[in-house]
Formats: sequence, structure tokens, C-alpha cells
Amino acid sequence: MTTPDHQSPAPQPPVRAAQDRIYRSPAALAGGVLLLGIVGWLGIDALVKGHGRTPWLALAGLLLIVPLVVAFTLRPAVFANDDRLRVRNPFRVITLPWGEIVSLRSGYSNEAVAKSGTKYQLWAIPVSLRARKKATRRQARAEAEARTGGRPSRLGGGLGGGLGGGLRSSAASDGPTRAETDQIMDDLRELLGSREQAEPAQGEVTVRWAYEIVAPAVAGAVLLAILLAVG
Repeated sequence: MTTPDHQSPAPQPPVRAAQDRIYRSPAALAGGVLLLGIVGWLGIDALVKGHGRTPWLALAGLLLIVPLVVAFTLRPAVFANDDRLRVRNPFRVITLPWGEIVSLRSGYSNEAVAKSGTKYQLWAIPVSLRARKKATRRQARAEAEARTGGRPSRLGGGLGGGLGGGLRSSAASDGPTRAETDQIMDDLRELLGSREQAEPAQGEVTVRWAYEIVAPAVAGAVLLAILLAVG
């Protein structure tokens, strides 16, 4: 039995697309669901049981309010992979290849700065000054314990300072020493530093308006204005 001299190469598995890391605000999601529930309950009740102009006013209100609630709570998200950062803000979607990003800044808000100098706010990664202060206090306690070898501070004093003070001191240092959103920005900066020169991470910044949000909100506002003007 003869065998062929040349065998066809085995088929190669398809190259998988870069997997996105998705960042969203849990508090915004929870608040959005709650607000939509309240608005929906009141609006539908007015549509069903209202008389005269009330159903029309309720319809206009729903068209205006529901898209805005979705835009500012459920919609914002940040998608990051090895090639680009995609920012889904309330009314726009911005796609930024890593090669077009100069820096990722954190102040009173988190934002990406493009080479053109344009700044894009990351709505899905809000800055929490309270969480930042708590993380700073934890870090200070951890550094103080490291300097004293884990011994409790004399400020605790009293008869409970020997054992209870040590337990409180150790417990106080538990938890992250960086605010969650600051840690996310650190991760994105690390990804930026490792991928900004990569060939697949080059390209142009693109911005797309969220007409699916803007159109119904504008329609609701126009309808509401007409109803109020007619009286």
C-alpha cells in the first residue's frame, strides 16, 4: 500500500477575537433599574387610568424620561481589549485605539486623552472621593503597622489595648488600599503601556452618536412641549 509523498497540512484553528474586559458601575445599574420601575409604574398607570390629556402627557413623559434614565444609568460601559478602548457614554460611543491615546487621567472624573488633545470622560468608571479617602486611610494604617511591626497603637490605650487593640488594628488594615475605580484605571494604564505601540492597536478615533437614545428623547420633549403649549 503506497502513501502520498506530500500530506496536506492540518487545518489551523481560527484566531479568536480579542476578548473585551467590561467595566460598569453597579450602583448606576441598581439605580437605573429602580428608577425605571418607578417611572414605568407611574406612567403605565396614567396611560391606563388617565382621562383627557393625561394619557398623552404620560406618553410624552415616558418617551422623554425613559431614554434619559437608560442613557445615564444602564447604558454607560467601558470595553477594553488588546487593540482598543471603546467608551459607551450616555449619548456617544467613542472607539479609541491604544495607539491614539496619550494618557488616562484621574481627577474628579476619569477620562481618556487622545493625541488630538480631545478628552473623553469615562462615565462608567466614576470617581468616588469617599472610596478614595477610605482606601488612603487603610494604606496609612497598613504602613503604620509595617513600621511598628504590627504592634497596636497606644492611641487605643486602656485595659483593652493589649489584645482588643491589636485585633482592631489588624482588622482596620483589611481591605484594598486603592479605590476600586482607581485600581481599574491602573489596569487600563498598564494595558495602554503594553499595547500602544502594537500594530493592531493603531487606527483612528471614531465617535458615533447614540441616535437610539437621542431620537425618542427629542420626540418626547417635542410632544410634551406641544401638549403644554396647547393647554
